[in-house]
Amino acid sequence: MFAFFAVQSEVFRSPRGIANWLDPASTLGIMAVAVALLMIGGHFDLSAGVMTGTTALTVGIVAVEFGQNIWVAIGVSLALALAIGFFNGWLVTRTGLPSFIITLGTFLMLQGLNLGLTKFFTDTVTVGGIDDAPGYAAAEWLFASRLSIAGTEFRVAILWWVLFTVLATWVLLRTRFGNWVFATGGDEVAARNVGVPARRTTITLFMTTATAAWFVGVTLAVRLTSVQANTGIGQELIFIVAAVIGGCLLTGGFGSAIGASLGALIFGMTQLGIPYLRWDADWFYFFLGAMLLLAVLANRLVRRYAEAARR
Repeated sequence: MFAFFAVQSEVFRSPRGIANWLDPASTLGIMAVAVALLMIGGHFDLSAGVMTGTTALTVGIVAVEFGQNIWVAIGVSLALALAIGFFNGWLVTRTGLPSFIITLGTFLMLQGLNLGLTKFFTDTVTVGGIDDAPGYAAAEWLFASRLSIAGTEFRVAILWWVLFTVLATWVLLRTRFGNWVFATGGDEVAARNVGVPARRTTITLFMTTATAAWFVGVTLAVRLTSVQANTGIGQELIFIVAAVIGGCLLTGGFGSAIGASLGALIFGMTQLGIPYLRWDADWFYFFLGAMLLLAVLANRLVRRYAEAARR
């Protein structure tokens, strides 16, 4: 993908161009890594996208409408995100219903809350003035600053993306919890029979996805200094697509954090590469759909070969 766009666009391969397409890839990549962990564990979270908006709006409302220090607002939004993640995981494990249905319900509830509460507090669908909150400068440095490398400024979110990917890879490959994730996603019943705490693992994974949504939501709130009530809606499918393009199986039990990050990288390159070539931006969705289909077909072949090798 890089070679395709780089050959045809000098801007795309320039340091400035690289910084531009790494920016959307970074925030997507943070979410894609968390969603990949959840998918490896055998579940989906359709509320992940709108949750970025919920956490961002929480920061704005608490900091602006209630006049609190922005770090208090960030802490409140983290507590809310963890509570939502716990609720999703607990409901999935207790009811046995598909996570697709449970989180679809959460998605709709959060969408309504985002719109309703924003209008209630601001009489509009936007919360602004976040940069006037006490403590904003420190929050901006942590979540939205820029790093100058060879004269080109890169968003600090790119560094956070790399750290999230490294941490998730270490957890999956080097810890007991990582083994539990693969076991739960591969065969939950068999995992329970050998002593894997499948329910606790599932709840932790949902809370991990919620934490990533919180981080991205805070990043957006601090970076933009205003938040729309519809922020994040529709992004949940993009997160899943990035994870699938990166090699995660829709059936669970297989995937990697690095693969999900590569999927996000492909997304970022495609999203900005198409405008750099002066193509109609609508072609982006065609490429995205084509990449998804190719990834699903490739995953299916890999699964078949893996199953055949076990026999």
